[in-house]
Amino acid sequence: MRHNRIGQRRLCLMMAPLLIGGLGDLNAQAWQSEIVYYDSDEKLVYEADEEGNRIPDFSYAGYSNGNDPIPNVPVVETISPIDGDNTQHINNALFQLVLSYPVGADGFRGALLLTPGTYEIRGTINLGFDGVVLRGSGDGESPDSNTILLATGNEPNQRTVLEAGGGAVTHWGDSVSGTTVAITSDSVLVGERSFTVADARPFAVGDNIIIYHPCTAAWLAAIDSGGTHSDLGGAEPGVDVPWTVGSQPISFNRYITGIAGDTITVDVPVYNHLVRSLSPSYIYTYSRGSLRSRIGIEDLRIRILADGTGNEDHAWNAIDLFLIEDAWVRNCTMSGFGLSGVRTGTATRVTVEDCRAIEPISIIDGGRRYNFQVYRASQQILFKDCHASEGRHHYMSNGTSSTSGIVFVDCTSQGAYASSEGHRRWSTGLLYDNLVELDGPRPGYNPRLLGLYNRGYYGTSHGWSAAHSVAWACDVHDGDLIVQKPPTAQNYAIGCFGGQITGEAPPASFDEPEGYIEGPNTQGLHPRSLYYAQLEERLGGIAGVADAERNRSPIPEGLTLHQNYPNPFNGMTSLRFDLVVAANIGVVVHDVCGRMVAELAEGWMDAGAHTVAWDGRTSRGEEMPSGIYIVRLSTENFSRSVKMILLK
Repeated sequence: MRHNRIGQRRLCLMMAPLLIGGLGDLNAQAWQSEIVYYDSDEKLVYEADEEGNRIPDFSYAGYSNGNDPIPNVPVVETISPIDGDNTQHINNALFQLVLSYPVGADGFRGALLLTPGTYEIRGTINLGFDGVVLRGSGDGESPDSNTILLATGNEPNQRTVLEAGGGAVTHWGDSVSGTTVAITSDSVLVGERSFTVADARPFAVGDNIIIYHPCTAAWLAAIDSGGTHSDLGGAEPGVDVPWTVGSQPISFNRYITGIAGDTITVDVPVYNHLVRSLSPSYIYTYSRGSLRSRIGIEDLRIRILADGTGNEDHAWNAIDLFLIEDAWVRNCTMSGFGLSGVRTGTATRVTVEDCRAIEPISIIDGGRRYNFQVYRASQQILFKDCHASEGRHHYMSNGTSSTSGIVFVDCTSQGAYASSEGHRRWSTGLLYDNLVELDGPRPGYNPRLLGLYNRGYYGTSHGWSAAHSVAWACDVHDGDLIVQKPPTAQNYAIGCFGGQITGEAPPASFDEPEGYIEGPNTQGLHPRSLYYAQLEERLGGIAGVADAERNRSPIPEGLTLHQNYPNPFNGMTSLRFDLVVAANIGVVVHDVCGRMVAELAEGWMDAGAHTVAWDGRTSRGEEMPSGIYIVRLSTENFSRSVKMILLK
């Protein structure tokens, strides 16, 4: 097994106990990567290899490219559950909201609030309107204080319960006539944002453009026709075949931020090299078609009913975000799905935050149990503080070469049957940042729990499933993390923990070069989170103290719940919360299924800083097992939650 050398940039930092956080020993010596590190001016430095491969900036993922917090949109309409099917009841209320409230200067119409209760859903809720938020009253199990969308029946077969956006996966193919222009730069390397074009006159700053890299014979030759290993004995003749010309074009959805002569600068870097000699790339203005924007889904639970654990005659997806931009899902729980809790497609700048996709219902087989799935044409998608259980591929890109810039940060996984991974056909720019497996591999199943690698003839000639992708400070328990180097690209595993962290076969399924591996099973990687460090630097923050709490949305009442410390914990952990004004509050701990475990505080509290503690026991004094728990701080009108990890 080969590991890249960690050299002089392993620094012992005075601030190490404050910087490392997370799973590490707070007394461990801090160290920095050889290829991403802070210089003497506390600026991030990125080292490229001889092919020009380097780790790109992932901080553009999420709502508004991470530039603005998710807004708290005011409630303008409220409804309660009715007897029987509530599908049309909710759809009518959404339509009436759109008729009654025009889009405001902030881009929003308002929020529809669903009061606590159980809303039976026999069809599909269509949230296809700009500037609308669908908000429940909580995502717990009890209908007395939470909003539960109970999906019943199977008409149409394997439907989606809640669809948000324009409703189609179009790959941003609709262009404005007369705007297709060739890129003339010889090379645009991964991580770069500027390039020259044959004629910049059709474009203006602010234009939404698509960068298109055709799938040519020359490019396919450079990447070994996708690396499908179709000549091996396990491949099915005529089915598991090398990629063909035109099959895997690469596209990037971008906005123009600057034009100087024939040079165009865009808002987000490219996540793959654009080499003109291999593929003559071009740009065009995206006409945006039926695209919908500024849509939110908050504080509700979607429970899909099915008859038996292997039954598949039920609603198949909880939430689809298709043909959408600048949207979010937060504080939601999805269960009983056969395919996905949240799925994105032709989606850009989306945040999925503090969500749980748990307890899917299906047979254990391919094409099922992708709890959090980015499908085709998904870009700049951020998953933060989420939890998945009992799935196959919990956090995965299933989107092929049109999917890039995907971040999974501070997420947890439990009971996985297979690995979180780039799944097929050249997904680029995936970042797994502090992904934690709470338990190890399932007995009798492949121990691989995270993969940036070659999948060969698996599936439908999946081949190179990920390129220019990173696992940063991830912990796969005693499972395997497989990272391999694609031709013309690189994949990385830096500061990760696991039973085996390697690219060699076996345990890798196909024989390919090992990717860049640095500091395996070594505590103290600095910065703790690559995503938050990059975001802080881009937005002008102080390097080195990246903290998710800084980026949490402000609560109108001035109610702030800080991350518990320590986290993970064994024994006792403390939580601090701040009240700008006095309020009647409740602080309650739930498990990932929404069941109440313990009540930590209740009653009237003065303005100021307050602290509560939890000892890992129920209100009756019973010890709770290792796992993920949610603590929620609530007032009469608002709530906030954080995730805690109990490790024994």
